[in-house]
Amino acid sequence: MDSLLIHTATVFMGFFAIMNPIANVPIFLGLTADDDQPTTRAVALRSLSLAFLIIVLFAVAGQLIMKLFGITLPAFRITGGLLVLHIGFNMLQGNHSSVHHLKEGDDQKCREAALSIAISPLAMPILAGPGTIATAMNFSARGGLVEMAITIAAFAALCVITYLLFIYGKRFVTFIGTGALGVITRMMGLILAVIGMQMVIEGLHGAFRFGG
Repeated sequence: MDSLLIHTATVFMGFFAIMNPIANVPIFLGLTADDDQPTTRAVALRSLSLAFLIIVLFAVAGQLIMKLFGITLPAFRITGGLLVLHIGFNMLQGNHSSVHHLKEGDDQKCREAALSIAISPLAMPILAGPGTIATAMNFSARGGLVEMAITIAAFAALCVITYLLFIYGKRFVTFIGTGALGVITRMMGLILAVIGMQMVIEGLHGAFRFGG
């Protein structure tokens, strides 16, 4: 029993360190800065639900999926890193997506465009990125069904915590004002760009090592 508790705590802390929900809050706020509260909640719920499904999928059948499609983890890291780098560069320049330039009559299109960021870059690769997927595959492969269930449950708990942080982080934005949010958005853009570049470097390093 004690070993299972230790394993559960280890899995949770491992996921927490990789996904880092506290550091992701400013990124989420920057991406949803111009959205209303219902849209923000919908983006948070959709992104975390999708991230959870991705992690469950790879925790259960990660090795099979990689082998089936001939995908290597270095290739996954490089692709995800380039995507994060692109998003970070746009945030650093203060650019908004097309959702903020639609006409007033296009409310439904505006909402759908806003919700699209829940898939990319939030769900993947920010929340369920290569590191998180690799962590899930590693922990679930250590034992049998019990260890796999613990891995899934630990990530589910982290998703709930992250959702609360995303939703109530909006109050912080209201307090500091839109000007300060612009500064935070650019800072997070820089951080995202650096994270993306780091993912590319790790992917290239793994690719050369794998190839060698």
